[in-house]
Order: sequence, then structure tokens, then C-alpha cells
Amino acid sequence: MPRKTPPSLGSMAYLRLLNLVSAIQRGQPALDPIEERLLNRMATAWHRGEKVSVTEAMDAKEGLAPATVHRRLKRLRDKGLITLATDASDQRVRYIEPTPQALRYFAELDACLQQVRGD
Repeated sequence: MPRKTPPSLGSMAYLRLLNLVSAIQRGQPALDPIEERLLNRMATAWHRGEKVSVTEAMDAKEGLAPATVHRRLKRLRDKGLITLATDASDQRVRYIEPTPQALRYFAELDACLQQVRGD
């Protein structure tokens, strides 16, 4: 019978991170892969201090149809992770903003990463 090679320390840290993230996600509304990808992309922009308009999100260069993005944005709003704010100077422009629930979610993910780094 062949001997199993023990997992490397790097893969153990990654698996620990996956387990921690999975535990956090159980306390959040379930996200499909497209919703998760959109939320992560917007989080990157928000972190840089950028505003993300609905039109910009729908013009994704990720190969998603605008209608698909629009449906997923509505679902993220229904799940309480984003809100839409109207531009002060142009009522036709709506910006996607994180809710306090989304900010807590990102903070919890950061805490998971910090915990794995500290191990």
C-alpha cells in the first residue's frame, strides 16, 4: 500500500482558510458564483475609493450578459448586501454601495485571513 504524502504547510493554511470562510458563509445569505464574483469585484473598487454605477457593473468585461448582471444585482440587494444610491447631480445614475451587512462580511473574511496568517 503506497504511503500518503503529508500535506504541505501552505496547503494546510489554505484548507484552514476555506473552512473558516465556509463557517462565515453559513451565517450569510447564500451567494451563487456570479453574485460572489460581482460582490468581490465591487469590493475591490470600493476599497480603492471608487464608486460603481449600475451601468458600469452591467458593462462587465467578464463575459456576463448585462441582463444577468442586473438580475444578480437585484438579488444582492434583496439579500441585504448592496444598496443603490442616486447620484446627486444626475437622477438617472445609480451607484452600488455596500450595506453594513456586506462590510461585516468583508471584515469577517479579513479576520479569517489574519487568523490563518497568524497560525
